Amino acid sequence: MASSTEAKTSATRVTRRRAETRDRLLTAAYEAFSEEGFGKATVERVCERAGFTRGAFYSNFGSLDELFLAMWEQRSAAMLAEVTRLLDDIPVGSTDDVRTSIERLERAVPVDEGWYRITAEFTTHALRNPELRRVMAAREEAIVNALMPTIVAGLAKIGRTVPDPEALGQALVAVHDGTSVQVLMEPRSRVVRRRRTDLIYHVVLAYSTEPEG
Repeated sequence: MASSTEAKTSATRVTRRRAETRDRLLTAAYEAFSEEGFGKATVERVCERAGFTRGAFYSNFGSLDELFLAMWEQRSAAMLAEVTRLLDDIPVGSTDDVRTSIERLERAVPVDEGWYRITAEFTTHALRNPELRRVMAAREEAIVNALMPTIVAGLAKIGRTVPDPEALGQALVAVHDGTSVQVLMEPRSRVVRRRRTDLIYHVVLAYSTEPEG
């Protein structure tokens, strides 16, 4: 009879193997969705790229929709961690100005062409499915709610207060999504990138205030 230590070791190996399988499927899905398009990608194509069978796929995900949502959650967590790391580096009473802080934020949330193609296609898909649309809206709201305390705290370090974090969060998402298209269309244009930073700068100024006195 196996000892409790052996049982725990075996369970750990299974958990690690399952996590590795899941990560490989997520990586393969990113490649398939980005290169072939979400609408054309199939479970078989994702499995082929990952080197697994359909059984491995369905033991981790119920559908391609579920796989996309897991990919989105994974990337959102990584983005939140990077934003936190960069903005936490701002010392209290920092001499950084708003523009410098925005440049930090832009480094944490880069424009990724592959991810933009995937999300644009999946959003179109979700707009045809009321239930999926509600799921996406709720997840985006959760991401913004998780992100804003870090941004608000970062702005506070440079002497700016945010009266309505939710409004600023929605404005930043709108600016990021809209200007991402321009950056991707003209990837070598410094003017486009500078105007993107300028727009984010003015949005932050519009939704934050300096302390009175």
